[in-house]
Amino acid sequence: MEKTLVLQNEIPEISKLALFIDELGEELGLSPELVFNLNLVLEEAVSNVILYAYPKGEHENISLTAKKTENQLLFVLTDTGKEFDPTQMPDADVNLAAEDRQIGGLGIFLIRQIMNQVEYQRIDGRNVLTLGKDL
Repeated sequence: MEKTLVLQNEIPEISKLALFIDELGEELGLSPELVFNLNLVLEEAVSNVILYAYPKGEHENISLTAKKTENQLLFVLTDTGKEFDPTQMPDADVNLAAEDRQIGGLGIFLIRQIMNQVEYQRIDGRNVLTLGKDL
């Protein structure tokens, strides 16, 4: 099974992402908890691309491909925005009080906590983020 969703880099497109993940969950018989967690992770990853990868007013496509293997669900998020490797970011210190933490980084921390695989590549001017969840 493989499905692809193409979004514009605009916040209202996030609703299409949630629908895509919900449909995927139904099709594959995933638990509501897993669907919720996948929605959380992918919304974080896609919203980061929408908010930070492109100059304001620049309209580009973001592609998300979901693929089920025998025992893993893989998501490949691709965009042509500015290069950003989330795997090189340090983990957020969640032991600090909220007011003492640096802004940002919690989304990447969340992605790392939920997903079993987080890999980044820059290929031909494209950011390629691969997220895997063991089933």
